[in-house]
Amino acid sequence: MKKFLFVLLAIVPLAMFAQGFKPTYEEKVVYEGSDVIFRQIDAHTWEGNGHLMANETLYLIEGEERAILLDAGTDIKELDKIVAGITSKPVTLIATHVHPDHTGKSIDCFPEIYINAADMVNVAEMMPNYKGTIKYLRDGETIDLGGRQIDVIFTPGHTPGSTTFIDRAAGYGFSGDAFGSGNLLLITNCSTLILTCQRMSAYMQKNGIKKLYPGHYMGKNVETVERVINLGEMAQGLLEGKYQGEANPKGMLGLNRVLTMHGVRINYGEAQLK
Repeated sequence: MKKFLFVLLAIVPLAMFAQGFKPTYEEKVVYEGSDVIFRQIDAHTWEGNGHLMANETLYLIEGEERAILLDAGTDIKELDKIVAGITSKPVTLIATHVHPDHTGKSIDCFPEIYINAADMVNVAEMMPNYKGTIKYLRDGETIDLGGRQIDVIFTPGHTPGSTTFIDRAAGYGFSGDAFGSGNLLLITNCSTLILTCQRMSAYMQKNGIKKLYPGHYMGKNVETVERVINLGEMAQGLLEGKYQGEANPKGMLGLNRVLTMHGVRINYGEAQLK
């Protein structure tokens, strides 16, 4: 896990800041500590930013009866107590995917965590010391928070189990690293990303979803339907040989090439061209 976190620390922040994704938040700060800052998106939704890995982001989503915490960041001490200071509702921890900047040491604050079972392949390395109960999400299920429903949509690409969560009534969702926050590390392959982008863009257009809050939110880098479509087209171009990308000498995890278009990047390697 330490090696993987080092890789993420090396690849993501430099690339994202080079792309111009500098933090410019407009949301009001409701909590500020040494490990995380929480800001309010709307009356019942908050986003928290850590500082160890390119503003790794977690989201607190509240209904009338309970709340969910999407991701737990890298290492936020007493995260459960911080969250309890924002909402009085019981909180369930859910992961958008199993990587240590989203399921780091902070998950130990919670007795259970819900994940996409496809990411179980990463649990032994990324969550080796978690003693709580791991439960599984279902593709297409709706999480009822009481007066607020959250749709669960599997969006593999970044990891096999990457998952997006949508509040249709509010017109927005939360995508973790599924669409890269502007700098996608494609760990599965182009074919998977193409299908994911087709599915999500169709869903967003059908349901009027205006934006997806990403896993490394910096205030101006929400994912739009145009962004999702562009990523799918970029992956299609790579698969067909239309785009070649450029050498990425600092790339790791085998992601030694990068394609930059439409103001975003896809990091990939030979193994992803299928």
